[in-house]
Formats: sequence, C-alpha cells, structure tokens
Amino acid sequence: MPLEYPVHERTLGNGLRVVVSPDSSVPMVTVNLWVDVGSRHEVAGRTGLAHLFEHLMFQGSRNVASGEHFARLMAEGGRLNATTWFDRTNYFETVPKGAYELALWMEADRHGHLLDAVTQENLDNQRDVVKEEKRQRYDNVPYGNALIEVYAATFPPGHPYHHPTIGSMEDLDAASLQDVHDFFRHYYGPNNTVLTLVGDLTPEEGFAAAERYFGPLPASASPPRDNLPQLRPLDAPVRVDRPGAVPNDRLHVAFRLPVDNTHEFFAAALAVDALGGLTTSRLVQRLVRREQAANSVQAHTMGFVDGASLGFLVVDVAEGHDPEAVEAAVVEELERFAAEGPTDVELESALAQSERSWLSALAGQEERADLISQHVLLHGDAQFVNTFLDRLATVTAEEVRAAADAWLRPEHRAVVRHLVQAQEDAA
Repeated sequence: MPLEYPVHERTLGNGLRVVVSPDSSVPMVTVNLWVDVGSRHEVAGRTGLAHLFEHLMFQGSRNVASGEHFARLMAEGGRLNATTWFDRTNYFETVPKGAYELALWMEADRHGHLLDAVTQENLDNQRDVVKEEKRQRYDNVPYGNALIEVYAATFPPGHPYHHPTIGSMEDLDAASLQDVHDFFRHYYGPNNTVLTLVGDLTPEEGFAAAERYFGPLPASASPPRDNLPQLRPLDAPVRVDRPGAVPNDRLHVAFRLPVDNTHEFFAAALAVDALGGLTTSRLVQRLVRREQAANSVQAHTMGFVDGASLGFLVVDVAEGHDPEAVEAAVVEELERFAAEGPTDVELESALAQSERSWLSALAGQEERADLISQHVLLHGDAQFVNTFLDRLATVTAEEVRAAADAWLRPEHRAVVRHLVQAQEDAA
C-alpha cells in the first residue's frame, strides 16, 4: 500500500507552488526551494552561470547584508546550504520552529531583490571562488574530471547535458555584469520556483507564511522552454583515454537512458543495479570476488528530464590486470544480461535496495523536503514520495531485460578510461 506522508499543495497568485508536509516529531522546520534553472538551461558561451548564482545568493540582497543569511540562521541554531545541478538550483535551511519565518523572509528577499547586491565587485569575487572550487574538486584530484568527460562523451555537443554544472571558466570570465543580471531576471521568480515546508507546522501556518513573504513578489521569470525529445542510444561505442597520475586504472562505462519518472527509466535503473550496483551484482561477483580483476565495481543512474538520463558503471581495475580484458568482461556481462534479463533473486535484491534507500531518505526531514520539491518542480507530482515504491514494484523481469536490451547493450556505451601513466611516459 502507498506511504502516507501528509502533503498539502497550493499555488500563490504569482505562480509560486507551495507544498506543506506537517511533521511534529521534532520542533524544527525545513525550508526548501527548488528553482527551475540548472546547467541544462545555459547556452554556449555562457556556461557556469546557474552555479555562479548559487554563490551570489549568499552575498546579500536588498535588506540582507553579505554573509548575513548564514550568520543569522546559524545563530538561531539552523543549518543551511545550496546546490546546483543539471535540472535545478536549490536552497535549503532547517531551523527551530521559531525561526522558520525569518528563513522565509530572507529567502524571499534574495529571490525577489538579489540584484540590488550583485555589483561588479561581488561578481568578480564569486568568480574567483568558483575557480578555486573547480581547482580543488576537479582539476587537482585523481579522476576529478572523469564525470565531466563522461557527460561530454555520452551526450552530443550542444545537448543540455553535454557540459558540466561547474561550467567553463572562460565563459565565466567573459560574462558581464549585464549578462549576470539578465540571467537572474530570466529564471528567478516565484512562477519558476517550488517552496516546500516540512516540519512542525500546520498547512494553514505554512501557506499563510508563504503568502506573507513571497506573495508580494511579481511573477517575473520567463516561461520555460519545452523539454527536448527523447535522445536515442549511441549508435557506436565512444572511447576517451586519459593517462595520468592516478592510483589505478579506472573505467567509466556510460549509457544514455530514458528520461526520469517513466516506467522504462525505472526498469533501466533496476538493470543497472542488478549489473553493478549491489554487493550481489553480476559484475561485482565476477570481477571483484571470483576473478579479483577489479578492486571495486559501482553503478549509478542519474534521472534527468530534458530528453535523456544517464547510467554508468565505475570499475577500479586491480593492479596487474589488463583494463582491456576487464572491459571485455563487462561487455560479456552486458550482452548476457540483455539476452537473459535478471534472475528472480537479482530483481528482488534490486527492488529491496531501492526500497531501503527510498525509505531511508524519507525518514529524514531535509531529504523528504528535497524529494517533494524535486517531483513538484520537475514532474508536477507532490505525491511521488508516497507512490514511487508501488510504481517501482510493478516493473517485471521481462521489462528490465527489455530496457537493458534497448539501452545497455555494449554498442551503446561511452567509455572513459583513466589509466596509470607509465614512468617512462611521464618522463
């Protein structure tokens, strides 16, 4: 039977979608906003702007000083942050109940009046912060650019998921103050945002507070474009080799998948888990346990909305083993799975892992708020948190096999290999 988390929805006159999910287990409230802008909305020559705004939003607004958002809410005992991804930017704070209206006031001030504080000085400062983040998280760590290379290999140039959220530093350097202001005006407005409140409050309290602080803001965001049509699998394998200073050879084997929140995506995600996402998965059993040709095998799916999703395997090759032979073993297992599909035990294990992960996420107030915002913003479905597991349970073994046959065959793969550089090569 479906889960029964209480979920109440209302849309304000300016288009802000508000969701309130009461939870009186602790006297806290999570304030979670998803804005319908991420790196997929950026155009060539102007990448990185969505992520830049995640930083600029903490540099002050009309009535809030730079750094005050963190300082005031942390002084109240709150925790807060923001993240940017392909499909969205989100801002969130969890505070004692007595401080949630302060959080809403500050969020409304920066969502409605940020540009009062976006000066050339602030822009230059945050550009430098983003550059340092890129150096620390991507450029100067082993395998740091692997996923960036996976996106570029899997999706064609110009596709919304071809370039990473961190963007191009050259593009950020080229962005003028006017470009930045125009980007904010285009995407930031209550009519392009979802506000979710989860915690110790009633629906009436939540809706009244949302109206009080966000209601006066105009519906300023431009209408969104339509999502792209479904991208088909790669016609032939793509390979990218990156020799360098890495601890061991690592293979990323990636595939285009159906768009998120579809039955076929759920089936494909279960196939990816059965292949490499569980301790009992085929590739883990073969490469790690029996042949000991790999130190580890991982599998991930990323559900996207703009014409494609992504699934990939990560294989850490054991010392003394040939990455070509390891990849050949992966190819064998992909072909076998596409032909045979999962066993009853494999499907049961993949479903159990998905259920455990989902229930664990919903148990936390912050993650529950995030999942509600996600599915309201991207799919218009506030009840997804309650219905997902029942939908997933309807996927059959034959549907998992068919999804693997359509999307995960070896000829559809993009392979990014980070290879240990031989001593003489380095010299």
